[in-house]
Amino acid sequence: MDPLDIARWQFGITTVYHFLMVPLTLGLGMTVAILQSMWVRTGHEKYLRATKFWGKLYLINFIVGVATGLVQEFQFGMAWSEYSRFVGDVFGAPLALEGLLAFFAESTFLGIWIFGWGRIRKGVHLAALWLAVIGSWISAYFIIVANSWMQHPVGVELAEDGRPVMTDIWAVLTNNTAIAAYTHTLFGALVVAGMFLLGISWYHLWRRRHDGIDKVDQNGRVVVGEADAPGRDKADHGVWIWSLRFGAIVAIFGFIGTVGTGDVQGKLMYEQQPMKMAAAEAACHTGGSFSVLSIGDPGGSCEDVETLIEVPGVLGFLGTGEWGADMPGITDLEPQYIEEYGQHLSDDPLYGANAGQEIDYVPTMWVTYWGFRLMIGLGAIVAAAGVVALWLTRKGTVPQSKWIMRLAILGIVAPFAANIAGWIFTEMGRQPFVVAPNPDSTGIDGVFMYTAAAVSPGVTAAEMLFSVITLTLVYGVLLIVELYLLVKYVRGGVASSMPELTHHDDGPDGPDDGSTPPRRDDVLSFAY
Repeated sequence: MDPLDIARWQFGITTVYHFLMVPLTLGLGMTVAILQSMWVRTGHEKYLRATKFWGKLYLINFIVGVATGLVQEFQFGMAWSEYSRFVGDVFGAPLALEGLLAFFAESTFLGIWIFGWGRIRKGVHLAALWLAVIGSWISAYFIIVANSWMQHPVGVELAEDGRPVMTDIWAVLTNNTAIAAYTHTLFGALVVAGMFLLGISWYHLWRRRHDGIDKVDQNGRVVVGEADAPGRDKADHGVWIWSLRFGAIVAIFGFIGTVGTGDVQGKLMYEQQPMKMAAAEAACHTGGSFSVLSIGDPGGSCEDVETLIEVPGVLGFLGTGEWGADMPGITDLEPQYIEEYGQHLSDDPLYGANAGQEIDYVPTMWVTYWGFRLMIGLGAIVAAAGVVALWLTRKGTVPQSKWIMRLAILGIVAPFAANIAGWIFTEMGRQPFVVAPNPDSTGIDGVFMYTAAAVSPGVTAAEMLFSVITLTLVYGVLLIVELYLLVKYVRGGVASSMPELTHHDDGPDGPDDGSTPPRRDDVLSFAY
């Protein structure tokens, strides 16, 4: 087995799993901050309950996200030491800023928010949460700056040993590829958070109808009831209907944002990585038609690709902004890459068993083609679901249908899958490069690195296999723990995040209106 292949699988598995937490942390943090802002401004009970409930889920996800994220940077030294040497002078600054400034501030203010309930003034407590959320956004930006440099190297010069040396940190931090990717990621995170709120809130509103708490009158309008159970009162209904409709709006807004920023990314991709753009469309030949459906060999051979449905003119608009413009196809681009970068890897020992092998400049076409379409298609489905949800809940509750409720819960998965498909497309579409070369007009000539040269030369296949199996098992355990905690607190509703609702207001700890600490018998009492 080739250590390079195993190293790529390891990085893919751990990174995809970690990225499941990232968009939810970015998007849900903002929604919780808005909810708490509404509570501080209005004093309404439903906003306090919503803040506590969604805040609990936010913290669970944040904690597991931190644990899984630590492995990512360790992997650079474990499996990708040559890559680390090559990019180290550039990555040092943004990753240091991410760790020392953004992540440190994020963790500090989040700690103040966790332990500050009832101990500091409401305004100060709210500010701590907003600063923690902003810290997470800044943290994400520095990470994306590093990743975007791999897509579009800027702000460097080549040293005598062939390594890039950063000469302009401002160029690195303001890389147009980074700005486009960052805004696209943030909007994608809002879609994730919006659907998370929508699906879970739908479940709880359905439960209230199923249990006979809420009914509808002859006009179909909700008649809110109360049950003799902790937290299942009229304020509970307000939490879920407001969260559901708010989540639908956030998801729709997020999708519109991803479309706009995605269009910018497409045009940058056409300039900077034309082969990735061509592979995303299975565009074997130069033209301007957008492929709606193409079939062919999963191995990605142009000879076997057949386009069944296409729309003339759209592809040129996506790449250049000009309707009907021709975009270069794979068969035209491949000779250009061979002429510029060679047909075979060199005999340098750095390439190990891959030395001298022929280079395939075409990314795995079925991954890029379907990854691109899954990203767009699932996002559109979520936006449509948000519109439908707003319509169906216009009278204050959800239909009694169990199947619609299950679809709403299943819909939570869609934006996660769209985000993952987008990142797989971004990374796989760059192959065979780990640092992609750009045309002379948009990048720096000579700054690129083949993935085959990036893997650690001293690592054996057996060591890599042990590593990937171990990390996969550990991540599997973490996944089980997170899902268990999320499902437990989702099913428990607001009462599971506010145990004080199960006790009388004249108990030893008093009411939880934000003025007193919570009871110590909460399983996650440390969180508030």
